[in-house]
Amino acid sequence: MVYAHETELRGSKLLTSSEVSDFESRYPGGMTSAEIVNVFSTRGIRFSEATLRKYVQQGLLPRSQRVGQKGKHKGSRGIYPVSTIRQINEIKRLMAMDYTIEEIQSQFAFVDGEMEELKQLLDTIVKKLEQSSDAAAEGGLVTSTVTRQLEEANTTAKTLVDQLESAVRQIRERAHIARDAV
Repeated sequence: MVYAHETELRGSKLLTSSEVSDFESRYPGGMTSAEIVNVFSTRGIRFSEATLRKYVQQGLLPRSQRVGQKGKHKGSRGIYPVSTIRQINEIKRLMAMDYTIEEIQSQFAFVDGEMEELKQLLDTIVKKLEQSSDAAAEGGLVTSTVTRQLEEANTTAKTLVDQLESAVRQIRERAHIARDAV
């Protein structure tokens, strides 16, 4: 639950949960650092590419994935998971509540980067196995058992991530309650 005073940030407003969800649906493939910075700067929230890099180095945010661009000599660009917006928003909210970066690192964001990497890794593994299965199925080499196993593994992976995210939320809530009691 987000209270009105928690969305205030020195004259600007943090993103609401629905706004974050909107970005997550609009950018399913991820966002560039410039796009992420723009999300916050248009709301009057101080956030730069240097800060983004610092948060990544401190383990508060996941690293970008290099994605090649179509066309000759276009190179590649770094794409961050769109959930990075949610994480930055939470960091900014906690900082507005007078938490230090060190407190945020130790109490709140201790696994956010790893959780995002886990989601990406599980998704990549499932997609690769499905592609291999599809190719083998064309040759009649895949049985319904393999297809069912892949579906079950995908469901199990999503359940695992959901359970871990729930545990993180509960830990964060308890840490917040404990800090407020002091």
